[in-house]
Amino acid sequence: MKFISWNINGLRAILKKDFLKQFKSFNADFVCLQEIKMQKGQVELDLPGYEQYFNYAQRKGYSGTAVFTKIPPLDVTYGMNISEFDNEGRIICLEYQNFYLICCYTPNSGAELKRLTYRMKWEDAFRNYVNKLKQEKTVIICGDLNVAHEEIDLKNFKTNHHHAGFTNEERQKMTQLLNSGFIDTFRSLYPELRKYSWWSYRGHARKTNAGWRIDYFLVSKPNQQQNHAPKIKDAQILDNYLGSDHCPVSLITE
Repeated sequence: MKFISWNINGLRAILKKDFLKQFKSFNADFVCLQEIKMQKGQVELDLPGYEQYFNYAQRKGYSGTAVFTKIPPLDVTYGMNISEFDNEGRIICLEYQNFYLICCYTPNSGAELKRLTYRMKWEDAFRNYVNKLKQEKTVIICGDLNVAHEEIDLKNFKTNHHHAGFTNEERQKMTQLLNSGFIDTFRSLYPELRKYSWWSYRGHARKTNAGWRIDYFLVSKPNQQQNHAPKIKDAQILDNYLGSDHCPVSLITE
């Protein structure tokens, strides 16, 4: 199976930039989008063969997620069932026989870290949420998790220390999540490779590749009861795709 995740920074905007052609080129079973920045009825997509699921933020033009899948799910849920965190359209969960697929757009801590406290509460709630699910079956988490976990995951790590996305607090929460039983698929396969998935629009960052790796596929570690769980075959950062300040990331399973 092939999975794609992409923070598109606005679905209506990227549709003007050959998104449908790019979507077709993925030839993926699942395409998960973050930051769709739209409300219900603003866009109608013609994607033959794909079921479409959207989680819209209450605030117009903000946040939001979408999942397009060739494989009909057993069930679909939206959010964590926690009112404090479920009004920004940040989570869609598709349930299948052998796994859960979670499309996630983690809150940004913001300028001057004004939202860091909220982010820390979110992180704890999200970790509890996914750990409950992985007791039942394999959990695949994808999306813009808004953190560069290690120094290798951003070009200018010295000057960005304590900035949103690279604070000690955010990095520690990612460590906690991984230590609770999840694999960072790209880093597990390519421990020394420096590739990035997001570049600021400022200062020609993409041209100079002054980027950050903040988009992930995490997969829960299998247990003895999960013999039919998807097995990681490859994970890539598709930095040749344009149209957003992020690029897509992919996961291929056996």
